[in-house]
Amino acid sequence: MYEQQTKGAILQRMLDASPADLDKRQGSVTYDLLSPAAIELAHAYIELDNVLKFGFAGPQQPSEFLDLRAAEFGLARRPSVKAEGELRFKGDDHTVIPRGTAVSTEDEDPVVFVTVDEATIKQGSAVVKAAAAVGGRSGNVAAGRITLVRGNLSGVLTVTNPQPFVNGADTESDESLLGRYFDRVRRPATSGNAWHYREWALEVPGVGDVKVFPVWNGGGTVKLSVLSDDKRAPVPTIIERVRAAVEERRPVGAQVTVTPAVEVKIDVSAAIKLMPGAVLEDVKTKFQRQLAAFLAGLAFHQTLVPYNRVFGLLLDVEEILDFSQLTINGTSGNLELAEEQVAVAGTVNFVVA
Repeated sequence: MYEQQTKGAILQRMLDASPADLDKRQGSVTYDLLSPAAIELAHAYIELDNVLKFGFAGPQQPSEFLDLRAAEFGLARRPSVKAEGELRFKGDDHTVIPRGTAVSTEDEDPVVFVTVDEATIKQGSAVVKAAAAVGGRSGNVAAGRITLVRGNLSGVLTVTNPQPFVNGADTESDESLLGRYFDRVRRPATSGNAWHYREWALEVPGVGDVKVFPVWNGGGTVKLSVLSDDKRAPVPTIIERVRAAVEERRPVGAQVTVTPAVEVKIDVSAAIKLMPGAVLEDVKTKFQRQLAAFLAGLAFHQTLVPYNRVFGLLLDVEEILDFSQLTINGTSGNLELAEEQVAVAGTVNFVVA
């Protein structure tokens, strides 16, 4: 808006406004005295342009200004959430696993997890609930990734995670906070309508999306289907937080049911021909990551898992020279999901042709 307010333009206006009988040539006293002021005014116009730009919510807003704008509507950035799951320890019977026992992955930059309960080894093993040491998506590790016991029990016990750790979430991104801000402004939430329930649920850390079903089981009933920030079914602790947040503010008489999204595992099978030097397990891992990212983009936005899009994911794997007999959950066609279901990556069964 103020692009034309350069140092040269401002200086020329100031020179034009000076008495005509003064020497205004470059290097004159008048010129040299006005030049620094013109530079400072040009900087002021730049900052004034930013004031306009940062004063309106949008992708152009820096994080701190977006926080201030959202706060005007009672919105706060959601904090990070620790991934949760279960660990299986093996060792001598009667060995006590204290609460707070630390374990980790074997990566160069290991991800650390801590037990949240105490347990005792019986019949050679014990299963214990655990959470990541710090919040963030880095804690969402695949099954079998956790293998190291840290601290005093190192060498005494072995550990693994039979199932993935899930629901870890980073501090809310600008994109997510901006989306909630626009929801609040553009979709009026009043008197316990559907947008109101959505608004309350999305304030809970770890919640990525929510579907609201008014009058789902008769008059006065409302159902919320909740999706986690990592596009999976939320763990019970997140569901309880949503239930508590809604219970505090729901209209009198409303019967509210809060449930996690229902995961539907997408198993992919195909006969493939690999490029020379390609390793089958590496190809499977690469495709599974791509499949998981693709399905996360569909979650609660589309109930159809398109066969052709999965076909396209295989085409994008450079290590695969050719493939045939592609199936999704045993069929060679699209997969339709229910409104409360979310597709997640399942097993990948590649047979080298």
